[in-house]
Amino acid sequence: MSINLASYIDHTALKQSTTASDIDKLCVEASSSGFMAVCVPPKYVAGAKRLLGNTNVKVATVISFPMGYNATHVKLKEIKDAIFMGADELDMVIDLCALKSGDWQHLEKEIEICLQPAREANKVMKLIVESGLLTNTELVACCELYRQYDIQFLKTSTGFSEAGASLKAVQIMRQHLPDTIGIKASGGIRTFAFAKELIEAGATRIGTSNSMQIMKEFDDYEPE
Repeated sequence: MSINLASYIDHTALKQSTTASDIDKLCVEASSSGFMAVCVPPKYVAGAKRLLGNTNVKVATVISFPMGYNATHVKLKEIKDAIFMGADELDMVIDLCALKSGDWQHLEKEIEICLQPAREANKVMKLIVESGLLTNTELVACCELYRQYDIQFLKTSTGFSEAGASLKAVQIMRQHLPDTIGIKASGGIRTFAFAKELIEAGATRIGTSNSMQIMKEFDDYEPE
């Protein structure tokens, strides 16, 4: 596989039990491995930014995670706080309750409001649609809605739902999104083989807490 796999990876630690020392270790691993970003809980953004300030590794954090049903003004406050603390990238869960209720007008208003501070601060916005909970029709509708906005990524999953990333979801997203919008596959990605399949299906970023094992498998990979 003739790619720089490390440049696809968001090295992730989002468990409720994540400690400051876990984040320290995450940042050291990300820096030494050349990962694209670390993805950390909001409370650890400032510390991760200090540790990675002299590297090329970006600091990502999550907004309205993992449920997505915070009021829009709460999400907006989270985004502004994350930017203030130094986050480079924002992974925001959309209001899935609104989606399942067919309230697309709310989703339009939500992204218009939440995208503004990210755009003004030149931050990367990734929208998490929790594809494992959606029908194919709903996933296509998400792509059709969010392709109209200046987002950088649509992201498959939080990793906290019953279903994570799937090849089918990535394929649908790639088919219905412009090339200017990347796809972040996340949730249940534990092997290089699966990461490789997702990238070949169109994923441009891989979110995983199993990055080091995936890189070890990649280093040992021998193409047929």
